[in-house]
Amino acid sequence: NLETNQAVSVEVSVLGKNGNTSTITKRFDGMGTTFELIVLGLYADYENQLDIKLLDGSGSTLETQNILVQTAPLIADMPQITIDVPSNSDEPIYNFVNYFGFVDITNFRPQRPLIFDQFGEIRWYLDLSSHPTLFDLFYDNGMTRLLNGNLLFGDGQTGSIYEIDMLGRIADSWDLQGNGFHHHVIEKPNGNLLATINDATKETVEDVIIEIDRSSGQFINTWDLNNSLDNTRRAWPTDLANLEFDWFHANSVEYSSDDNEIIVSGRTQGIVKLSAQNEVSYILAPHREWNTSGNGTELSQFLLTPLDANDEPITDTDVLDGSENHPDFEWSWYQHSPILMPNGNLMVFDNGDNRNYTNFGPYSRAVEYEIDEMNKTIKQVWSYGKERGEETYARIVSKVSYIPENNSILFTPGSAVTGSSAAGKVVE
Repeated sequence: NLETNQAVSVEVSVLGKNGNTSTITKRFDGMGTTFELIVLGLYADYENQLDIKLLDGSGSTLETQNILVQTAPLIADMPQITIDVPSNSDEPIYNFVNYFGFVDITNFRPQRPLIFDQFGEIRWYLDLSSHPTLFDLFYDNGMTRLLNGNLLFGDGQTGSIYEIDMLGRIADSWDLQGNGFHHHVIEKPNGNLLATINDATKETVEDVIIEIDRSSGQFINTWDLNNSLDNTRRAWPTDLANLEFDWFHANSVEYSSDDNEIIVSGRTQGIVKLSAQNEVSYILAPHREWNTSGNGTELSQFLLTPLDANDEPITDTDVLDGSENHPDFEWSWYQHSPILMPNGNLMVFDNGDNRNYTNFGPYSRAVEYEIDEMNKTIKQVWSYGKERGEETYARIVSKVSYIPENNSILFTPGSAVTGSSAAGKVVE
């Protein structure tokens, strides 16, 4: 809290342990004489130095003050972070992690996100254990950053979606009307929300997507995958779910603003693109056992045909089936996190579980596909991870992200990385 005897604007710097590339500077909006400033990025168990500048309307410094802030140690459930390849960036880098790996794996709630810098120092985390509403939080895929800087996530315990600020204070919430939340919620450009839910009226789970009007909280669209797909398909066996009721296991949704359609990843089926009317545009998956949808549509017509490096169709039936790979193309297996790239291509975290229908791995990939929806073709144009083998293999909770300012990919194998129990990796 800060009061001044004349109108000023305020800039606060948290001085870093590792020079300018670890210093956080925030200039707060507006001018005034009374301020409540949220200061983020302190180090734990450390006497932090804050530099506070008071500025006039032209941005000139009127006064500078230094304040020391002693912080408590990290709570026990925070991870140890190792930086294997140091960054050579001259700018601070902060990694937001939806952390899952608690010391007591039988009691891993509330889940706690954290931010660490490029030196492996945790600079922020959110412990909701004493929160009146979110004390038992299970956010599944985790939190995403909204355009306004707040955090968006669903809670499987309360069956609601929340927007909170960086101090954990609830700014808004949306009730799921008796349905269950799982895995993923995103913000559309118009502010509405797309969420994966368990429909309380169904015997199956994780196979319905909804759109929520941000202002009214009403469901304004529903995609029931039991209608648009075939809920009896069992081409991909798994020991991670009972396919009789968790046949699709929707683990991510992406919005295509070019055509107002959605792209949904189902771990045990593949990736499907759907119109606003729940009609299939394409299916990205091995061609085995695609029959008739719940609404009577023949699904094989939507399967994508892979192309080789020379843009020629791959006709090998074993490759189309998924039992063999082609030198220029591989399907994604038990994938997560489909994202649309600026060039219109689709990138996916290909976990590789049950790859070619044979048990685990032995590798995961970030893979970029070029899809021609008109001609129903797919071409693999870039991939990373196969060369790393088991080192970056992960069965579950994994993600890819695109960093436009660096033209780089964050390849993030999740919690089940072979050879390092309860550990994840971030590879840029």
